[in-house]
Amino acid sequence: MSKQSEQILEEQLIDQLQKLGYKYAFIVDEKALLANLKIQLEKHNHIQFSDSEFEKVLNILNKGSVFEKAKVLREKKHHIIRDNGDNLYFEFLNVEHWCQNEYQVTNQITQEGKYENRYDVTLLVNGLPLVQIELKRRGLEMKEAFNQINRYQKHSFGAGKGLFHFVQLFVISNGVNTKYFSNFGTHKQEYLQTFHWTDEQNNPLNNILNGFTDSFLEPCHISKMICKYIVLNETDKRLMVLRPYQYYAVESIIKKVKENEILNGYNIEKNGYIWHTTGSGKTLTSFKASQILSKIPAIKKVVFVVDRKDLDYQTNQEYDKFSKGSVSSATNTDDLIRKLNDPNVRIIVTTIQKLNNAISGRNLSKMKSIQHERMVFIFDECHRSQFGDTHKNIVNYFTNIQLFGFTGTPILAENADGEKTTASLFGKCLHKYVITDAIRDENVLKFSVEYIQTFKQKEHIIDLKVEQINETEVFEAPERKEAIVDYIIQYHDQKTQNRKFCAMMCVQDIDSVIQYYEIFKRKKQEEQHDLKIATIFSFAQNEEEMEDAVYSQLGMVAEPQAVYGYKPHRRELLETYVQDFNELFGEKQNVKDTEGFYNYYNAVAKKSKQNETDILLVANMFLTGFDSKYLNTLYVDKNLKYHGLIQAFSRTNRILDKNKTQGNIVCFRNLKDKTDEAIALFSNKEAIDVSYYPNTGQLHKCLN
Repeated sequence: MSKQSEQILEEQLIDQLQKLGYKYAFIVDEKALLANLKIQLEKHNHIQFSDSEFEKVLNILNKGSVFEKAKVLREKKHHIIRDNGDNLYFEFLNVEHWCQNEYQVTNQITQEGKYENRYDVTLLVNGLPLVQIELKRRGLEMKEAFNQINRYQKHSFGAGKGLFHFVQLFVISNGVNTKYFSNFGTHKQEYLQTFHWTDEQNNPLNNILNGFTDSFLEPCHISKMICKYIVLNETDKRLMVLRPYQYYAVESIIKKVKENEILNGYNIEKNGYIWHTTGSGKTLTSFKASQILSKIPAIKKVVFVVDRKDLDYQTNQEYDKFSKGSVSSATNTDDLIRKLNDPNVRIIVTTIQKLNNAISGRNLSKMKSIQHERMVFIFDECHRSQFGDTHKNIVNYFTNIQLFGFTGTPILAENADGEKTTASLFGKCLHKYVITDAIRDENVLKFSVEYIQTFKQKEHIIDLKVEQINETEVFEAPERKEAIVDYIIQYHDQKTQNRKFCAMMCVQDIDSVIQYYEIFKRKKQEEQHDLKIATIFSFAQNEEEMEDAVYSQLGMVAEPQAVYGYKPHRRELLETYVQDFNELFGEKQNVKDTEGFYNYYNAVAKKSKQNETDILLVANMFLTGFDSKYLNTLYVDKNLKYHGLIQAFSRTNRILDKNKTQGNIVCFRNLKDKTDEAIALFSNKEAIDVSYYPNTGQLHKCLN
């Protein structure tokens, strides 16, 4: 009975696909698949192959891994020598005009490999199997179909001529629920890396017969997904397909650019911003938008603008992973000017500071040739309000540009705090994907928020024993910081699953960073813990001395005068902490100059991303724009609200594997009201119920 149910679903799907324009092909095995491939390639290229010529074609197809075959598929022209000695050029796929391909559907192809396997429904484009659909009867877990595809990868996809290594997308469905994912080949594939398709408003289209097929498998759309919205990750050598909200965001930007082209630049609503919640893959979205826009002949440059040097480096590294050498990062202002004037450089990553320098003072004469060129500027983290006059300078100087912003936490009326809103700088929101959407889709993790009381207040229960301290002074009390460090030492392994993951600790200011670091350092010397602590903070050349209270706490390690002969500067303390880092990890970092500082920054980031540090201790750095899948816990002793709170919390919510189920937020300040306000603002009305859930276990009482 179960076979009949699955068979009926298969028949209904094939019938629906035929109505969408697919032609049914009766193909039982690889021999028939190859014969059909010859016919379809001849039809698509308006040529005919002799048998010996077709063997040469198969030799091209039969080489390389899944990743290498994906490149072969997308090459515009392939070449063989004909039997008569002439050159013959042909293509496997029309990538530029993706609707102009040949579409077929077949089912139950038998493939002999290590074992004999029979595949459910296969979509052929120009005779090549590019989409494989595996079905299960209603009521069965879709993961069975996922596991089945993994088994096929090992047992039969590479058999014979290896044509099933050309599959770009897999679809799994039990009729009621449907997901898609890219072909990872021999790379480990996690079920977490499968996605639901949605409409533009993020409403799931789960039923394969009622919504999914008409929207996702329609011939032109599936071709567009394959040709435009699969990224070939050069570093990992695997295919990455965009999720629906990423697709709709890029499409909305392209639409704006094309509208502006039609109106010859006189479109008053030519700009816009993308609101995609933190952790949902903004870098990949912005890369794909930049890549597609850079191929539009009228667009001379796509400039991706960040507001911090570390994000300049990080973004360039990420872009380079997706397509090596396709993006150019400007090392300084002069380098930026050269690249802006170089017609061969299509995509540039730079800081807003370098860009402002390029259009100021003595540099103006060097920029005249591109002042009126058609360019697109994409601003990273456009929720930040630091732009001020710099933003005005850019808009006023360039006469033919479009601006698009990306943010996970836009500045809205409620959190503007007297500053301009994101919409006032970038125009209307072009696409929205809020935190509740992402949690529902399992694209980011939930937050588990604990509120640990650290002093007596009214009738509240005392969790950490700090009594008789004036409330206005309590947060800076040495006893309180000691108690917090003791708590972290006691529970860190529990929070990080015995250090399978790592943590970040954010504190009120740089002086607090120093105080906490010294406490951790002393307790490590006393062998109370073996945690690997790293820290980084900025400093000014002529800043004020630290408060005496801070120096007195430094005396918990040694009197500052005994070590330095005077009260040390924050920079000198950082240099000491850098030496600690070097000894801990066998590095040779220094912060003697700006370059050294950013090298140290990148070294700290790398260690945290690779789960080599246990706790990264910061005041402001790393609380935005830093992604580490291994970071699952945030210790908070800092006043946070609105976008700052969500940004900080979201350092913990990146998906990794089945072991990472939530982002742990441990608050040593009562941020419950601020958390509720932030969640409500950056999601929908039901957000508080679904976006995070306080840990209500007996070990730590929550403030309700």
